[in-house]
Amino acid sequence: MATVTKKELAYRIAESTGQKKVVVKRIIQQFITEIIEELARGNRLEFREFGVFEIKTRAARKARNPRTGVRVDVPSKAVVHFKAGRAMKEMVQKAIASDTSSDAAAPSPATEASAEL
Repeated sequence: MATVTKKELAYRIAESTGQKKVVVKRIIQQFITEIIEELARGNRLEFREFGVFEIKTRAARKARNPRTGVRVDVPSKAVVHFKAGRAMKEMVQKAIASDTSSDAAAPSPATEASAEL
């Protein structure tokens, strides 16, 4: 599994749209900034077929310091929650299924070596 950066996405989008990479990168950054600002305001963001970003509050709880064993109070906090949309879930599942089926179809090097003996 590879990590794709904002720079790589900007390059791909620029190539497919014919826009300059600098312009595309600025648009992507503004999009990300807008998402962050809306979440900071407590708003829920819904992108059909992609997913939903929303803020959820984790309740306060008691925890234990693993080094000392002392119990500590952990305050409640707001966390960003993302729930994938239907189209994203289906596409990811399809990609994973095709990866696992192609892995199963290709013999491993160990299997090939034992077959030669």
